[in-house]
Amino acid sequence: MSVHHLIRDPHLPDPDGFYEQLIDAQRDLSDEQADLLLAKLVLILSNHIGDRQVLAEALQLARANTLGS
Repeated sequence: MSVHHLIRDPHLPDPDGFYEQLIDAQRDLSDEQADLLLAKLVLILSNHIGDRQVLAEALQLARANTLGS
């Protein structure tokens, strides 16, 4: 079984375009609905990734960045 690691180098084509889509998806939603949308997006993408080690690294990085800001 091969070991996968979280990709930390820029990997997303047109990141600004994706950010715009992400913001547009939350437009006209209440704060609660926007939070729910983001939570559902995380679960959908987690299922797509399907690698617990990669997801654990992503969680650790997100938490560290959140606590550091």
